[in-house]
Amino acid sequence: MSFSMNLSELEVHDSATVVGVRSDGTDVGDGFKERLEVIGLRKGRSVKVTRKAPGGDPLEVRVGSTTEIAIRKSEASLVDITQDKLSFS
Repeated sequence: MSFSMNLSELEVHDSATVVGVRSDGTDVGDGFKERLEVIGLRKGRSVKVTRKAPGGDPLEVRVGSTTEIAIRKSEASLVDITQDKLSFS
């Protein structure tokens, strides 16, 4: 069973697969979308939230097996993901 959501909704230690990256419709947003894709946040890549700051913002995310990034919750909401199975923590 799979569940569609965005990266900002993924819980710590849960993994998912990127299905797409959206822009917020602004020129800045378009550039940021391209930057996210360059660092590996693109369709088909695996992602895992490794930590969240107090209050849940920003998130530390592992992209693939080696790249780790910090991303704001508002930016993570532009990354659509599919969580392949429920994780029980």
